[in-house]
Amino acid sequence: MFTGCSSMKQLLPLTVLLLLVSAGMTVADLPKAVVLLDPPWDRVLQEDSVTLKCQGTYPPGDNATQWLHNGSRISEQTFSYFIESARVEDSGEYRCQTGLSTLSDPVQLEVHIGWLLLQTTQQVFQEGETIWLKCHSWKNKPVQKVTYLRNGKGMKYFHWNSDFYIPDATHNHSGSYFCRGLIGHRNTSSEAVNIIVQGPASATVSRMLLWHQITFCLVMGVLFAINTGLYFSVWKNLRNSMEDRRKYKFQWSLDVQEQ
Repeated sequence: MFTGCSSMKQLLPLTVLLLLVSAGMTVADLPKAVVLLDPPWDRVLQEDSVTLKCQGTYPPGDNATQWLHNGSRISEQTFSYFIESARVEDSGEYRCQTGLSTLSDPVQLEVHIGWLLLQTTQQVFQEGETIWLKCHSWKNKPVQKVTYLRNGKGMKYFHWNSDFYIPDATHNHSGSYFCRGLIGHRNTSSEAVNIIVQGPASATVSRMLLWHQITFCLVMGVLFAINTGLYFSVWKNLRNSMEDRRKYKFQWSLDVQEQ
């Protein structure tokens, strides 16, 4: 009957939301929107271009998206927010919300001024994840003799600029990272970035999230079944009422004729 919970959520009309309230659920029980960065770096240089995308659930025919920057609404109403040439003023927290999603967690964007910037997809990793580092230059100028360093010690050297990957990160990979290289004849270094590698995520938290999703799907199924049952029950009662009324008129007509 249903292809999955995600397709069910996409079909939620206003009447179902009202039923959610009557069933004791709140708006907080709806899925939370998520802000994604494209490219995935939360640290960029001035004049870089950045696209923020909002992943959330939309009502049928309504793709409006609400964006907030440092708590203030911005005019963009589409699912993506494009910054063509980033400025320092664009730094800060970004959040989004859709018609059938609650407000997302904040995503931090930092706009820096300089020649080199060490970029990473995040600054807190779980053990076993891959740390992805990029030595990014202003306006993508060519960089040579690039060295990635942790706590002041060289980890990787590239004659030509390349991304640096640390697979299966452990707690020992935590530290202060930066990169340096030659832009023309200029020997320059990036600011340091503190990276933390934590233990694996709690299995209890993962199970709680899974059960929350299962509960949401079950509630949607029950509400749909209640709606369907009420519809057929009302239709059956109405049809029986009409038949009883016809029988009554017929019997009344016979009684009159016998008199």
